Amino acid sequence: MIQPDLTNPTLEFLEVDPAIAEQYGKADSISYLMNSIADFLHVSENFITLPLMFLFNFLITWVIVYFIYYRISRRRDYYVTFMLFSSAMFLLLWLMQILDIQTGFVLGLFAIFGMIRYRTETVPIREMTYLFIITSISVINSLSLKADDLAWYQLLLANLLFIILTASFDLWSNRKRTSSKIILYEKIENIVPERRAELLEDLRQRTGLDIQKIEIGHIDFLRDVAYIKVTYPLKKGENNTIDMKTRFS
Repeated sequence: MIQPDLTNPTLEFLEVDPAIAEQYGKADSISYLMNSIADFLHVSENFITLPLMFLFNFLITWVIVYFIYYRISRRRDYYVTFMLFSSAMFLLLWLMQILDIQTGFVLGLFAIFGMIRYRTETVPIREMTYLFIITSISVINSLSLKADDLAWYQLLLANLLFIILTASFDLWSNRKRTSSKIILYEKIENIVPERRAELLEDLRQRTGLDIQKIEIGHIDFLRDVAYIKVTYPLKKGENNTIDMKTRFS
């Protein structure tokens, strides 16, 4: 009788129960983690999964919106919008899985909403970028349980990467924040290049701003006026929401 070689590291002679192998293979999955928490609390998995995943998504969104976006812009309107938008997207996609609705249908609803509502007002590119970020986070978190091969630490790492990348680039780009205004200037004789220093000093005195850069735009010789774009630094915590507005309709 041939004895098995116990020194063989592969141990090919051993037979592994496929059910046990599958269980251990999914031991680090999100579904397995939620099931373990549900067993510990003696409740059903469906009862514990939605609140925990919702709080997780809400926490990640809040960290990005409050500690990164709001600390710089101080825009309460977008703060509320981002938080509600993220929560609504998460719940819609979550319920979509139960009602067996295609993902494209829900995303299409938000696309229609964006075209109808956000086209009525010029949304800055920074706010649109944050809207895309929190939408992506909500989609990833809400659909995470559909992926059997996605481990909980992979989902956590993906969310942390969103936070790290957003904080790194946004905080770095806003170290020296500036704003711009469009000024209708009547001393048209000062717009020539030879009198640029006089123009800059006149604008600084009349506006009280530490103007760093000026750009001359449309010139109207019939009325002797010109549109000038001035750029000036913003103080910490200061925000200008009507930078480029010249008149109210």
